[in-house]
Amino acid sequence: MSELSQNFAIGGDLEVCRLGFGAMRITGPGVWHWPEDRGAARRVLERVVELGINLIDTADAYGPEVNEYQIAATLSPYGDGLVIATKGGLTRGGPRDWQTDGRPEHLKRAVKNSLRRLEVDRIDLYQLHAIDDDVPLEESLGALRQMQDEGLIRHVGVSNFKVDEIERARQIVDVATVQNRYNLLDRVHDPVVEYCERENIGFIPWYPLAVGELGDDPVLTDVADRHDATPFQIALAWLLHRSPVVLPIPGTSSVEHLEQNWSARHIDLSSDDMTELDGLAGGAKGE
Repeated sequence: MSELSQNFAIGGDLEVCRLGFGAMRITGPGVWHWPEDRGAARRVLERVVELGINLIDTADAYGPEVNEYQIAATLSPYGDGLVIATKGGLTRGGPRDWQTDGRPEHLKRAVKNSLRRLEVDRIDLYQLHAIDDDVPLEESLGALRQMQDEGLIRHVGVSNFKVDEIERARQIVDVATVQNRYNLLDRVHDPVVEYCERENIGFIPWYPLAVGELGDDPVLTDVADRHDATPFQIALAWLLHRSPVVLPIPGTSSVEHLEQNWSARHIDLSSDDMTELDGLAGGAKGE
């Protein structure tokens, strides 16, 4: 990839390296409570910054609260240019249990609690984690707009949104990023990626490596072999080549895997490589 294409300016003024880090994996099983080895989690976060990764994605629901505390305890005071993006709008009842709560009073409280846990005066990127079907979208995002007007949020993003929902959201607030499930095998949100590219909105794919699903597909294996890379590195490289607005945030609890993921930014996929890889989605395209 060219040097220019390795960065993206969120909201037009918040420049980040396009390959970030998703911190969810350094919590306990089921994204619940603290990890068994807190020292290992700390070393991963330290290595993130050492490598030059300057976009870390988290949420108040990861742990819950644990992930934000981990980041602050390890990295605060934050270095210049380090962007900590967090999310609100989901609550937890236990491991692997996720419930939406988009009430304005909940989101306002969530923003202030994230500010406290992350030890910052303003959150650079705050994302609505999901739409609450019981609360009008205008009310949920209206609360975040109010927090932004008060100077507590720099940029607002949304997560798990379709194109029509993004357009509704943009009537209320400037949407800087969209975070949806998307990877080499799962392209249901192709229309969202294309919309974000047209509108210069950052697209943050969650579950970017389709862990456990890549398998040993011969096409993927062949491309990986040609580049002396792993299938996971090729999956990340494909995302980086997919669109200049795509900002992958692969997560891991291993320093070794973190370094392997980071190396994917140097893989230069040819047009033939991309054509072969594009064919792997099968029926998982469209919205």
